Amino acid sequence: MSASSPGESIDTGRLRWRCRRGTRELDKLLDWWLSQRFAHAEESTREDFAALLETPDPDLWNWLIGHETPGNPRFAHIIDEIRTHHRV
Repeated sequence: MSASSPGESIDTGRLRWRCRRGTRELDKLLDWWLSQRFAHAEESTREDFAALLETPDPDLWNWLIGHETPGNPRFAHIIDEIRTHHRV
């Protein structure tokens, strides 16, 4: 699946695959952001999300449940948006 909008340089199909982490909860949270926010996000935020998906699952989970804060400020706004929407 290729990027769907003109000028979109990140392959959303590949990102969707990378959102599949092996735990239902984490999969759901990441896929929600991709499905609901990615298409309307700025290119830099899209790139941040793609980079976020390189993070190990335990770190992502700790960020999303609020036990830790992302060390990289690029990720904080995405994590906060997911947490706010899902009240994790």
